[in-house]
Amino acid sequence: MWDGIYLDYAATTPVDQRVLEAMLPYFRETFGNPSSIHRWGQKSEAAVEQARNKIAQLMGCSASEILFTSCGSESDNFALRGVAYHALKSRGARHILIPPVEHHAVLRTAQDLAENHGFDLEYLPIDPFGSVSAEDLESRIRSDTAIVSIMYANNEIGTINPIQELAAICRAKNVPFHTDAVQAASQLSIDVKSLDVDLMSIGAHKFYGPKGVGALYVRSGVDLLSIQTGGSQEAALRAGTHNVPLIVGMAKALEITVMDREVFNQHYQHLRDQIFSFVQRHIPDVHISGHPQMRLPNHASFVFKGIDGNQLLIALDIAGIGCSSGSACKTGNPEPSDVLKAIGIEDEWALGSLRVTVGRQTTQGDIDTFLEVLPDIILKLRRTHG
Repeated sequence: MWDGIYLDYAATTPVDQRVLEAMLPYFRETFGNPSSIHRWGQKSEAAVEQARNKIAQLMGCSASEILFTSCGSESDNFALRGVAYHALKSRGARHILIPPVEHHAVLRTAQDLAENHGFDLEYLPIDPFGSVSAEDLESRIRSDTAIVSIMYANNEIGTINPIQELAAICRAKNVPFHTDAVQAASQLSIDVKSLDVDLMSIGAHKFYGPKGVGALYVRSGVDLLSIQTGGSQEAALRAGTHNVPLIVGMAKALEITVMDREVFNQHYQHLRDQIFSFVQRHIPDVHISGHPQMRLPNHASFVFKGIDGNQLLIALDIAGIGCSSGSACKTGNPEPSDVLKAIGIEDEWALGSLRVTVGRQTTQGDIDTFLEVLPDIILKLRRTHG
């Protein structure tokens, strides 16, 4: 199908053919602006609202609780800024709680709120797997806590947080709880009622939908201020003309994902476990990063001692294999990622990180080929590094 072996599904996924087919009519045939009152606009508006209803059904909420955005990062920004600004305005709350291993869409948003808008940012303790405990969260919530944001599953190391338990603590203390579920939505339940969250972010391109569209669930009764002004779209909370084809595509992609999640996850975990087993048996000086069991089914991540992560990715790419690294290396200035530093991994190990994520198209042959070439690449790089 493709030229090479793609093992970076945590970064993005190909659009499912069924999703593409659902989207196509809204580029040319049903092209009206959903905010227009004529028949062309009404057809597009109907498509947007049908998609909203479908996504709400799949997430276990009402349609009025779904807001469309341009991506998961915008949903994270919307949740943190919108709730924090309202909490500050309505009750003088300035305290924000997040773990230090959040995606930059949350981490840097919270840091900006602290540095430029007068909020008090506190980082929750994490264990060596990057997980937050209920006890630590409960002990740090204050009367002036504006929002707590803890990711459902970590994009870099795969660890799954006990979101339902954490959300229950915030509920009992009447503090809004947001979770970034962008990485989790492709494999874990996103039923917001059972999870008991107040806000949840998702992005379509992580679950075989199009890039450039996301959604934010906001529980009824949770107040937030608009951070994008203009028209009155999305209950006057997010201005901008709806991207109808992408919204339709996201709804279809989520429907397929939820419908077939169990089958997909069995496929992912079977291949992932082979990767874990082989690497631990055949390559010395390697550790799994993230929780060994409580992790996403498709996600394998490692740190290799004495390896340059960028060089590892280049060597794999030359071999026709696409993976990712947890290291935010830049030419001439290698630095380990924030996540790996936060969970206490030493630089000598953290700079040699590798993330391997499988997907629907990944075959047994793909994994066999990857595992055949990886040990030799590691050996050669270590010789060069040494």
